[in-house]
Amino acid sequence: MMLIISGMPIEVCKKNIKNMHLYVKPPNGNVMVSAPLSMSDEAIERFVRTKISWIKMQVSNFDNQLRQSERKYISGETLYVWGKQYYIQTQYGNKNSLVLSGNKALLTVRKESGIEQRENFIREWYREMLKIEVARLLPKWEKATGLKASSWQTKYMTTKWGTCNTETGKIWINVQLAKKTPECLEYIILHELIHLAERNHNERFVSLMDKYMPMWREVKVTLNSQALDFMELK
Repeated sequence: MMLIISGMPIEVCKKNIKNMHLYVKPPNGNVMVSAPLSMSDEAIERFVRTKISWIKMQVSNFDNQLRQSERKYISGETLYVWGKQYYIQTQYGNKNSLVLSGNKALLTVRKESGIEQRENFIREWYREMLKIEVARLLPKWEKATGLKASSWQTKYMTTKWGTCNTETGKIWINVQLAKKTPECLEYIILHELIHLAERNHNERFVSLMDKYMPMWREVKVTLNSQALDFMELK
């Protein structure tokens, strides 16, 4: 169900839960409400209207975030890798490659390649970077928590940094985390693992996050304040 309140679309999802939860989700500030199955649409709308000032403030925070301009992958543009800004130097060759050196990102592409081809290469380069780090960090947090994912996968996502299927134990990690500072990836990995023990964002979930990563709130703020990419997610 979709509500339109004060001109803002708000997605409503009814679940087998006891309490209502309101989210303004990164990276685009999408608004979502999770509500008990028994709650009427009118009650949900009344609840949302009481929170409208807070919602507008959160959405504004996302709108005001620094965003990179549209990429053409030519010399002089910038890209982010693990939170650090690099300046692209484009050169032509027979094989695509991207090498980081100092504050430079040395991008080799075929001269005839278009923007979409270059973007697809960069996307997969980020994916490989992320997969290496997830493979290194996930076992660390599984050992710390005693929780184990059945499997994991990387994916470009528009509204979530990560997600967990609590029925199958599978975790997905947003590829765009390879652009953020390293602690952001650790925070998302832990966040999704904790969902294997507690599917809701309730007091138990928060206490488990506090136990294993006491500074998680600060990391969450850091994640949501870093530059968002122009890239259209496919």
